[in-house]
Amino acid sequence: MENGFLDKVEDNAAVRMWSEKTQLEKGDSLAWEYTSELWDYTCISVTQNNLRELKVIWDHWNDEAKHFFHSSYGDLSYLLDIKVDEHLFRAFAQFWNPAYSCFTFGRVNLVPTIEEYTALLHCPKIQVDKVYSRAVNVLTFVKKLMNVTGMSEQKKVDIFALSIYGLVIFPRALGHVDEVTSDLFDRLDKGVTPISVILAETFRSLNACRRVGEGRFIGCVQLLLAWFHNQFWKTDKVSYRVFSENYLPLKEIAATPRRDDISEEKWLVILQNLRGEDIEWRAPWLLSDEILYQCGSYDWVPLLGIWRAVGYAPLMDNDYKKTIREITSALDQTRRMKRLAVGPMTTPEYNEWWARRINDNIPRSNQGDGQSLEEHLRVVPSKLEIIKQDFEKMNAELEKKIEQLEEEKMHLGLDVDVHKLETEKLRKGKNKAEEDLDSLKTDYKKLRLSIRTAGLGKTSEQWRQEIREEKIKADGWEKKFQEVQTRNGALEKSLSEYQKEKGKLKGRVAELERSLHQYRSRNSAMKLKASLSKIEEMKGRIEELESTLRSCEIRTEHLEINESRQSEQLHHL
Repeated sequence: MENGFLDKVEDNAAVRMWSEKTQLEKGDSLAWEYTSELWDYTCISVTQNNLRELKVIWDHWNDEAKHFFHSSYGDLSYLLDIKVDEHLFRAFAQFWNPAYSCFTFGRVNLVPTIEEYTALLHCPKIQVDKVYSRAVNVLTFVKKLMNVTGMSEQKKVDIFALSIYGLVIFPRALGHVDEVTSDLFDRLDKGVTPISVILAETFRSLNACRRVGEGRFIGCVQLLLAWFHNQFWKTDKVSYRVFSENYLPLKEIAATPRRDDISEEKWLVILQNLRGEDIEWRAPWLLSDEILYQCGSYDWVPLLGIWRAVGYAPLMDNDYKKTIREITSALDQTRRMKRLAVGPMTTPEYNEWWARRINDNIPRSNQGDGQSLEEHLRVVPSKLEIIKQDFEKMNAELEKKIEQLEEEKMHLGLDVDVHKLETEKLRKGKNKAEEDLDSLKTDYKKLRLSIRTAGLGKTSEQWRQEIREEKIKADGWEKKFQEVQTRNGALEKSLSEYQKEKGKLKGRVAELERSLHQYRSRNSAMKLKASLSKIEEMKGRIEELESTLRSCEIRTEHLEINESRQSEQLHHL
């Protein structure tokens, strides 16, 4: 019976009483005169492997292969899509409390649980109570793969999952999969849960970095940030989708856009002043009915990692293997509490203990800062940004003025072109007039010369009289020309009226033809004859008008010929 598996479930009241009693009897994990050995600031590195090739491979798989992977290894692939916010993680790590194995934000203690990580990874083959314990001299998964020939669908999926475990979940050696990781992966086929191992390595790496004051985090950053985003972004309403069997929380977290323009200093201020109302005490997608809180004789939950085991204190004594065996035995005797009353509940005893608790060099909250999480995240423009906005506003106004000036310039250019054309036209007219004047002068000189040489013997008075007579003739011809133009205008006007009348008559004929068609359809012989008679009458009228129009056109042509002749005669004069 001692070696058997025992899983006991307690109600919330019993667990709370046990917790308070244990705290009063065994006290705190830190002595009263304890001096913190933690650094004020931990310079933690979150250097990650380049996952581009894994993403390319995943994107090239068809839906059938992806479904096969999800059925075997859950939602591991969505870890590739979670963006690592280095500023947030470095600020987040400053609040890790190694003495209590939790994050401490002011009066708020938070830690990711086995149940939350299990729900996030959503792996169907995991047996929560089957804990990993590294064996000695076991043929690792990598060595097994070396003996495999060919690449089946199963092997392809296995190698891809192993790559995620080695490069994303346990990235101890950048660009390589650790042999110990492959050993854990080999046990997954036997139903061993990796959740406790993931948490153990997460806590162990945070402990090491905080105690040394620097270092590279070798846990799963993506999974820890996914848990963080679900704890600190409260939702007013829970979607019905979280209760569906097909709901995948990690997929939704990966697809949710996040701000990446918040500095590490801003995150430190935000996390330093977190309040209870800013916290989502239980993720809405956590549907587990029980929560693990104790194992065997331990008053806490020990976590076995692939490199170390962690709890409230790291196991670094000489009897490490013996302790591992004790922990493995204790994990066979688990105690769970019902989830009914899990939430932000505290008792007076808890508040009293909190007031006495020693702060292990964790950033304290600023009591004077009463801003909420939303107010902290609200973007307040800096002086430089305000100046930039003013500059952009002035720049926009100047661009608008420039556009107006360019439009005015274009119009002025068009006006200049018009004036140039007019100037060119006037210049050509002036040149023509000068040429005509020169021609007249030449003709005048020739005329004078011919008069002198001909010896006509006419006096100046006789020439003046002859010129006057010619001028009178020219005026007569000009008057006749104007009369012809007047008659021509009248004829054109009458021609236009005739054409309009012709158009009206044609419209009337068309109307009558339509009426004729209607009358024909009605078989009205009398009306048809009348319409035909009227049509014939109208046709006769049209022929008369066309004859008149032709005669007018002939007269117009004669007048134009006469007008042309008169113009030639005037030109000769």
